[in-house]
Amino acid sequence: MAARRSNRGRRRNRGRFGFLYKLLSVVVILAAIIVGCVVFFRVDNIEVEGNSRYSAGQIIEAAEVEKGDNLFALNRVGTYRQILERLPYVEEVAISCRLPDTLVIRVTERTAVAAIQGDGAWWILDEKIQILERTDQAGIAGYPQVTGLSPAAPAVGRKLGVAEEQQHKLESLAQLLQALSRHAVAGQAEGFDLTALNAIEMKYGGRFTVRLPMTTDFDRSVRAVIEAAKTLPENDTGILDFTLDENEIHLIPYS
Repeated sequence: MAARRSNRGRRRNRGRFGFLYKLLSVVVILAAIIVGCVVFFRVDNIEVEGNSRYSAGQIIEAAEVEKGDNLFALNRVGTYRQILERLPYVEEVAISCRLPDTLVIRVTERTAVAAIQGDGAWWILDEKIQILERTDQAGIAGYPQVTGLSPAAPAVGRKLGVAEEQQHKLESLAQLLQALSRHAVAGQAEGFDLTALNAIEMKYGGRFTVRLPMTTDFDRSVRAVIEAAKTLPENDTGILDFTLDENEIHLIPYS
């Protein structure tokens, strides 16, 4: 009987040591994998995609990523934020790895669609009213100008701000700019006048002054303007007035 108890004790000990051996083996394997990742998977190539405004070098510099950095130890959130903060024309960033040694940075850039004057300078805007850069009169060549709004403490990388009493005008301008961009005709706009309380006037296509209610379905209005530009005789110019009836275009020829 003593022998049987001794055998059972040895089996229990072997079971305990077997479990510890397996656990230790797993730990050793994981440690080897981690060490391998740290030692072998290092950045040797950095590829930048989707850029046009900025060079690949500018984006890599903003990201503060260098050859030799470990692919798995990169602070992707920090890199993402640095690119957005330092390069205002960048709207989105995606960072990925292509093993064994390539880091891929893909950016989506903002498109400048308008310019506004205020605080002693000119400011370039995208369709979401994000301020992309500060410039001078020469730097706004080719951009439609916004009048009738007064920027409040403008700063690059922030959305345009205005006084409370102009906020509804700013929101309407943003909706119009986004509608023009969605229909790929932002380049046809030549100026935006928000001086009036309840209407926006937009110069369009070298032919028309488009008069829109401050609150309206801008997508529908832009579609109507596009259709009018296609169907009206090429020598027809004047005011396309939507303030009289939003469901019908009224062409008022220039006198």
